[in-house]
Amino acid sequence: MKHFVESRRLALIAGMLVIAALVVAALAAAWLAPDSPTHMRLAEGLFAPSPSHPFGQDKLGRDVLSRILYGARVSLLVSLATVLLSVGIGVIVGALAGFIGGTVDFVLMRLVDVLLAFPGLLLAIALAAALGPGLANVVLALTVIGWTGYARLIRAEVIALRSREHVEAAVALGATSRRVLCVHVLPLTLAPLLVQASLGMASAVVAEASLSFLGLGVQPPAPSWGSMLAEGRSFMIEAPHLVAAPGIAITLVVLGLNLLGDGLRDLLDVHSR
Repeated sequence: MKHFVESRRLALIAGMLVIAALVVAALAAAWLAPDSPTHMRLAEGLFAPSPSHPFGQDKLGRDVLSRILYGARVSLLVSLATVLLSVGIGVIVGALAGFIGGTVDFVLMRLVDVLLAFPGLLLAIALAAALGPGLANVVLALTVIGWTGYARLIRAEVIALRSREHVEAAVALGATSRRVLCVHVLPLTLAPLLVQASLGMASAVVAEASLSFLGLGVQPPAPSWGSMLAEGRSFMIEAPHLVAAPGIAITLVVLGLNLLGDGLRDLLDVHSR
């Protein structure tokens, strides 16, 4: 048991370190990047990693490390915006469905079922293609498919909590339904919500990279990890660093977010403690 606890603690620390590195890379990209991410040196196209360009250069001679650092801004912004909007919508819908019940619950959950009937990424691709490429449209498309999971989670938690003794006591003392929901029920859903949000950020990073890979995300010359993968796939033999760098970046961030989610789940779970 002690070994299990230590391993989970290490996973949480590792996840936090990875996310901290992502935040630092995004916020301090202007100081950490060795060059401008859009500065082209056509004569140095596809150059391998060197002391002046640790991650090499792409087909236009742009520094890959600089583009990775600036691309972290896109991944962080999209994942945070998507999760915040999805959580906001999901909490409202799930809380209303779980607390009011009846017809309201039926209508809202059938709406959730309709959205869940479509493959998530395919629906995001269709929405992004219909709305047009751009960062705001990517966030909107990912939010449309992302809030449903939070709504189902909050609904289940609210249904389980509304019959607790402290909730019934608050009702007996004359507390309004709004106060009962906002003060006595929703705060207790914070722990599973944090875990779900950390895992949702990982999904958003992958989804944003997928949309950018297809040309539906951030448009050139702005750097994005997904678009870097798309540009480098034609040069995988002669310049493998073009796909290795963004691929490793996506892998590390998603792994870190999943480790963070697992660590938070164990840390906030009373039964596991």
